[in-house]
Amino acid sequence: MFVIGAPHSGADLLGCALKRSAGFHVTIGQPSVLSLVYAFARSPSIQRGKGEAAAAVLRDAFAQAWQVSAHGCLRCSPICREAGRVTGNSPCIADRDISRYGDASPDLIYCAEAVLDAFPDAKLVQLIRDGRDVVAAMLRDPVALAWFRPGMANIDSEFPNPFMGIESEPDLAAWPALTPAGKCAMRWRGTVRLMAKLRTRLSAEQLITLRYEHLLSRPAPTAAAVSEFVGDRVAPIPARRKGRSADPPQIADPGVWRRLLSPAQLREIDKVAGPDLRRVGYGS
Repeated sequence: MFVIGAPHSGADLLGCALKRSAGFHVTIGQPSVLSLVYAFARSPSIQRGKGEAAAAVLRDAFAQAWQVSAHGCLRCSPICREAGRVTGNSPCIADRDISRYGDASPDLIYCAEAVLDAFPDAKLVQLIRDGRDVVAAMLRDPVALAWFRPGMANIDSEFPNPFMGIESEPDLAAWPALTPAGKCAMRWRGTVRLMAKLRTRLSAEQLITLRYEHLLSRPAPTAAAVSEFVGDRVAPIPARRKGRSADPPQIADPGVWRRLLSPAQLREIDKVAGPDLRRVGYGS
């Protein structure tokens, strides 16, 4: 069971709900997984044409992440530890209680194809959020912005570059002149296009798409939909509050872009990702 989506699209919220569901051992941001996710995401060429080898490496990383031990839980992210109600050196679950494994680590979307090669029977939940709200959140996230620094944005050595959302020569030519808002919009656009490709490949029994806005406004029906999809009861989706989520309250609410983005930023976002925003249901 894997949860994927653009940055700041609610994967952490759903991951917390799954982690608190009976029988589920779900990790969120285990170092063994994150290091490989970012290696594959930022340098897709290292796995191109090496499907089984990449799948084997991923399986090893998840096997390490899913080990049940006090030491393993100590290495988890604060969000994961809180969701698992971990205190002190105790593990979040006992081996005998596990019937399903899963992961909701940040940026797992960029490794979705490799994840499916590694676990062909995996179920995927993908989350989509209004790209303008995603941009507003990313602009206030130092980790997200750090990827755009010259030493980190490997657009010259990796083309196309799914992690940056660069798919074509015009994208590559436009990149240097984009403001951070435009670069965030291109990253969001890239993720929704990756999700669209997954929908054409996978059946409704293996992939479900949810909206971030429904996680917040319709938590019970959304949890019920996920429960039906996985064939098991999923715990209630937790209310977003400071300390539990990657997003503090001031950037978590739907429509926050109206307060946080300038007219110039909105024009640039529309230029970069306007057709994709409208295609996935987020109008003008």
